[in-house]
Amino acid sequence: MRKLPPEPSRAAAGTSTLRRMQPLVMGVLNVTPDSFSDGGRYLDSERALERGLEMVQEGADVVDVGGESSRPGAEPVSEAEECRRVLPVIEALATHVRVSVDTVKPAVAEAAVGAGATLVNDISASLWPVAASTGAGWVAMHMQGTPRTMQDDPRYDDVVGEIRSFVLARARQAQEAGVTEVWVDPGIGFGKTTDHNLALLRHLGELVAGGFPVLVGTSRKSFLGRLSPTPVGRMAPVEQRLAASLSTATWAMLAGASMVRVHDVAATVQAATLVGQTELAS
Repeated sequence: MRKLPPEPSRAAAGTSTLRRMQPLVMGVLNVTPDSFSDGGRYLDSERALERGLEMVQEGADVVDVGGESSRPGAEPVSEAEECRRVLPVIEALATHVRVSVDTVKPAVAEAAVGAGATLVNDISASLWPVAASTGAGWVAMHMQGTPRTMQDDPRYDDVVGEIRSFVLARARQAQEAGVTEVWVDPGIGFGKTTDHNLALLRHLGELVAGGFPVLVGTSRKSFLGRLSPTPVGRMAPVEQRLAASLSTATWAMLAGASMVRVHDVAATVQAATLVGQTELAS
């Protein structure tokens, strides 16, 4: 049996303990009609629960439930609609696995924690007050702009330094507010070019050294399709990005990421197990 996800107090203790553990795997469960990879596939609550339980069987440590797409160009949905999508799924899954909610809305985050979620995965890096008031863990992710605008023309003077400073500042702010489990995420693909993404992966150790556990999500993202084209030179479609997703997830884990967020849970769990064994051997 694989280890349980860390308790909040353990995560807050620092990254040295976490890095000696097998990296955690967060499974993506989008209950949306328009997500870039699996939009519409799990919009039905029963189908979503089936997939969530499948991920548990595959070894997911956390299942991340999202009811609003954050793909480039995505339009926001109402608070009520997002709750309608995510709350039944969270409530049903929470007795089987640790559940996180992927949202930027305070009311949705609060309702999700009430339904059983124990982690708020926050692409806006603004919901630490909800985490502080509910006792949930919190992920501070970097995004330039909004999903609707983030890929229009992303620019940085120092992409690694700017993003590191941003997420660490938000993480410290959350800690000061009383959040006991704080994660940071560089936001691969959220307002970044391919070169930006590669620079963040190359220098991930600098973020790991910041003292908070790091979550990384590269799974099936478009920059992987551009970097691993099909034999005829076309951008690899979403369903042909497993190898690239697994490669970058493994890279992140070896660089010290404590958790990776993925669509392909079973294959990534195998990689995480191997990374954990190599860490023990060293």
